[in-house]
Amino acid sequence: MAPLEPNADRGPATAWSNRLRAAVMGANDGIVSTAALTVGVAAAATSRDPVLLAATAGLIAGASSMGVGEYVAVSAARDAQKADLERERLAHEDSPDEELAELAQLFEARGASPETARTVARELTEADALGAHAREELGITDELAARPWEAAFASAASFVVGGGIPVVAVVFAPIGAMVPTIAAGTLLALIVLAVLSATVGGADRRRALLRIVIGASLAMAVTTLGSHLLGIEL
Repeated sequence: MAPLEPNADRGPATAWSNRLRAAVMGANDGIVSTAALTVGVAAAATSRDPVLLAATAGLIAGASSMGVGEYVAVSAARDAQKADLERERLAHEDSPDEELAELAQLFEARGASPETARTVARELTEADALGAHAREELGITDELAARPWEAAFASAASFVVGGGIPVVAVVFAPIGAMVPTIAAGTLLALIVLAVLSATVGGADRRRALLRIVIGASLAMAVTTLGSHLLGIEL
């Protein structure tokens, strides 16, 4: 009977995977964007203050942007989920027999016999008709329900954690070697993040390392080159 309720097994794992992916993305964005901005300013600076100011401003602006963006996106997803649930509720009120047959067909398509599928569908409908359709037809569970504030806070917090690394590097970097120090600290943090996320997620570590290191290096190289081309000194 396990195949009849796949979401019961996959829901928590999927929710955990989504949270991990969001946290890794936020931390990665924080490290790369703050570091790229910081090395760009450091390449044109002759003192620490303007670099630290830029790094701090970039950290605050980035975290705010990530939080607001995540809130808006997840709010839109939540609205879509509510609309889907309302349509299911109305459909069950108007055509309960058709909805019962539809639910039974879902179980039958997953390998249950027609009799078993009908029995399970009827029992789940009697217990919680809307919940059964939300879970089996729409893939909406308590674990996967959209939570805008939770997503916004997690995204902003992970950005701050990641973006704080280049800021710390600015504080301790020698004045004459800020760019290489920030770049080295950034790449080291990204390597740790890539290995951690790949290990926890079961992905290929080498591929994750290549993506994250090459991407970050290009971002920092572009901003550094831009500063040199502008010829501005701070």
